[in-house]
Amino acid sequence: MSKILKFSATGIFLMLPFFLFSQSTGEVPAIGGIRFEFILFALTLVSVALFHHHTLKVALIGLTSILVFKFIFDPGYDFLEHFLGHTPLGEQIVDKEARSGEWAILLNLFGLLLGFAVLAKHFEDSKVPEFLPKFLPDDWKGPLVLLVMVFVMSSFLDNIAAAMIGGTIALVVFKGKVHIGYIAALVAASNAGGSGSVVGDTTTTMMWIDGVDATWVIPAYVAAIPALIFFAFFGAKQQDKFNRIQKDAPENIKIDYVKLLIVAGILVLTIVTNVLFDFPAFGVWVAILLGAFVRKTPWHEVKTALPGSVFLLSLVTAASMMPVNELPEASWVSAIILGFVSAVFDNIPLTKLALDQGGYDWGLLAYSVGFGGSMIWFGSSAGVAISNKFPEAKSVFNWVKSGWHVAVGYVIGAAVFMLVLGWNPHASHKSEKHHDEKHEVVPTTGTEDVSSVH
Repeated sequence: MSKILKFSATGIFLMLPFFLFSQSTGEVPAIGGIRFEFILFALTLVSVALFHHHTLKVALIGLTSILVFKFIFDPGYDFLEHFLGHTPLGEQIVDKEARSGEWAILLNLFGLLLGFAVLAKHFEDSKVPEFLPKFLPDDWKGPLVLLVMVFVMSSFLDNIAAAMIGGTIALVVFKGKVHIGYIAALVAASNAGGSGSVVGDTTTTMMWIDGVDATWVIPAYVAAIPALIFFAFFGAKQQDKFNRIQKDAPENIKIDYVKLLIVAGILVLTIVTNVLFDFPAFGVWVAILLGAFVRKTPWHEVKTALPGSVFLLSLVTAASMMPVNELPEASWVSAIILGFVSAVFDNIPLTKLALDQGGYDWGLLAYSVGFGGSMIWFGSSAGVAISNKFPEAKSVFNWVKSGWHVAVGYVIGAAVFMLVLGWNPHASHKSEKHHDEKHEVVPTTGTEDVSSVH
């Protein structure tokens, strides 16, 4: 009976967002007013939660069923336009309505997930994680400091990289025994840290590209920092009780500075290519290939990360095909609700819709869609990436149960934001100059709509 209740509660929680966004039409089949592709996607997520030992198979079956349905029953769906875009080859109209297609986002995400798996192994082999117990406190404050480090790193790095580095350190300093609640806290720290920076998260980078001033998302930290204080305290206590941090660093550790230099090169080129080309995966792989000339590259990590990467790509692709054409009216309530929705629904299309709609307080929205995905392991790319290192985290029920402090921290952060700053929507974030630039045809490599991934 307890398992039935657990599965039922999980299913209801995952399906709630679809009652918010679904809308039926006379052309496409619907059940109870809910379009059938929403039902297929909801069933996919519920199946992922229930059959967490077979997540890749479930995601691929779900994606295939949605594609078949769209081809047969949705006369308005254009597969080639959706994935390849409708701009001429080699050119792109700088306009949100004339994008280069989903392929660019998917390719970037795929490159980041695999590339940062290699980065994490390089970092582990550098022996730096083994050296860190010399500087981290020996009690519960040790895991607390590590979470703060991940938060800070994510403010200027991609949040996947910050989560992977934090997870690698945790594996070493906790001798392979990491509590699921602490794993959730690591993901939350990486997502919260990137929420107030336009180079720290996919969603904030999208806002920046679309014309939102970089300073408008910084207030997200008014919410993110109180949230961090809350979930980091409880997450650190969980980990300390489960398995205390290694007290002393082993003697005679020889740090491989060349490996460390490769890690630094990957991170630097990630930032540079993100800012210049909105395509950080390109910088990741250039640095990895250059590093292969001076140190052996752990290519086996690519094979290990491949199933999880394909799983996330399947969910992102399925989410992108959902007919979500509008969001509820912009308000502080709808912005906070979007945080919960992003835990089960890809935040990239949600952010696109919010940018089209306008009228949001971009600091609160950045916090909501950036941090909200931390509440479930597959709700963010950082969560999926770190679950490749910790397979035991692939249980929605255990993640929510052990990582309860993440959801509570999210609510606390949002409450502090409203009490301190209130709701300050921006009527328009598009200047006349940006409006003119949107319709200018410029040479492109097809990567202009890609950003670092949440």
